[in-house]
Amino acid sequence: MRSITRAGLRAIGLLAATGALCAAATVPAMADEPGTTWQPELSEGTGNGVVVSPDGARFDRSTAFGAPADEGDTESSADPAEVVPTGLLTLAPRTLDTPTREVDSRLVADTPPGSTASVDVRGKRAGGGWTEWIPAQDSRTELPEAVTEVQGRLVLTATGAADPTVRELTLTATPGSGAESEPVTEAAPRSYSVFATREGLVGGTTANGHKIVNRDRFVALPSRRALSANGKTDYSVKVCAPNGRCAIAPVWDIGPWNTKDDYWNPSNQREMWKDLPQGVPQAAAARNGHNGGKDQFGRRVANPAGIDLGDGIFWDVLGLKDNSQVQVDYLWTGSQRLSAIRTEGTPDIQILARPEAGAESVGIAVDATEVPVQCTSGAFVRIGDGQYLPATAFTGLPGDVPACDAAAPPAPSPAAPDASAAPSTPGTPEAPGTPATPPAPDTSAAPAVPDASAAAGSSPAPAPAVPTAPSGATPSAPAPSSSTPSAPSAPSAATGPGAGAPAAGGAMAGTPSPGSTTTTTPATGVPTGDNQAARVTPGSAQRAPSGTS
Repeated sequence: MRSITRAGLRAIGLLAATGALCAAATVPAMADEPGTTWQPELSEGTGNGVVVSPDGARFDRSTAFGAPADEGDTESSADPAEVVPTGLLTLAPRTLDTPTREVDSRLVADTPPGSTASVDVRGKRAGGGWTEWIPAQDSRTELPEAVTEVQGRLVLTATGAADPTVRELTLTATPGSGAESEPVTEAAPRSYSVFATREGLVGGTTANGHKIVNRDRFVALPSRRALSANGKTDYSVKVCAPNGRCAIAPVWDIGPWNTKDDYWNPSNQREMWKDLPQGVPQAAAARNGHNGGKDQFGRRVANPAGIDLGDGIFWDVLGLKDNSQVQVDYLWTGSQRLSAIRTEGTPDIQILARPEAGAESVGIAVDATEVPVQCTSGAFVRIGDGQYLPATAFTGLPGDVPACDAAAPPAPSPAAPDASAAPSTPGTPEAPGTPATPPAPDTSAAPAVPDASAAAGSSPAPAPAVPTAPSGATPSAPAPSSSTPSAPSAPSAATGPGAGAPAAGGAMAGTPSPGSTTTTTPATGVPTGDNQAARVTPGSAQRAPSGTS
């Protein structure tokens, strides 16, 4: 990242006072670099862990979340990774006259010892969705495809007594050598079977600044590359339980366990853990000895979770009574057409089993999320196999959506996973934990009674994790298990490094019903990192907050 620090500015001023030729040092030579150059207005940015004043964008440790240090080989080290309080400020997007795949980032910033300032960049695809956030490397960000709209995000960190401040950001988009990306065959988003835990943490703050409320409806994934801004739904998932119920919800937090584990991406594109197969969360592999059985913070991994579910999703929508294997479609990763829904003042809309009014509900879609559009059936739109929404719920539909009874090409398949494989290492079962049993779901929010298969121990372990078409088909039921609370996210910045370390046993954080009874069911095995047939494992710990309340 190219930047001009406070010390650099003082040196430049001294040179100017002596008549030195310092203009080239103080002003980037934009005339020599073709492309579109602009300076985003910092005061228009939104985020968590950063406050904007006339002096610039300053790090705010009171609302920052915990993340690992950007430098250091934490993948191969058995020592705990350094935990760094981190703030994010999402800036206004910029529409370009010509497509680009490369963006240069230059900062004017005060970065005292122990602090950093850097930039993430993303671009809007031809189909309307955003690429993931890509961290700038040596001032340059290479986007996965040509785009005509670009957006930047400041990333500020601090471990010392003084806080960093960004005075100015300059972005330059280099024109691509050819036209915008070639049209691609419509492909479904990547879809994997992963282990889900309950987030809890009612009253806490997520990594994007959202204040968690009772029965909240969002999810957490262990990478900031797919973190939506507070109140936004740019990155959403469809998560389906073994009982057939599904939820489409935004990604508003980072976790569980890791914060740089974009496991849904090909191995060579993952930010960390490039030695693991695509679709395998590092937490699952750690249960079999990967990284010494620890996450990137050096904490002993107590369950194989790859996604955290807000309490409303976990209990009320999916009807889960215990941590479970689920099928997750990462909706932004495909090229299927997506259309946004509006619920007219309600937090979500029911997904129906048939294209008719009064049909039973099989799940929900959270307001403003963009859902897959397959075809129309009368006054309804099919968004998956046996999943329909009323056409009136959409803000707008593409003009060429076919009728469901019309002849159609075969359903698109997700991109094949990266063929690379990680070495398998054995795991060792631990003593069973005894977490609290969750309260009964809110019946007003769950129109359909969950299938009994959602309960732990109702069926054999699921099949190995391979991508499957995100048609709403139900994943395999969870394996016999002990009830385990959610895995921890990054430690809270307020408590500093090492906070949020797992503590075996105990009730789940944010459990709204006190006095719950506890049950103990010995775990029968530990999942392998390769097949993701993850079983609930004992010794799980209370999930630490992503931020401060």
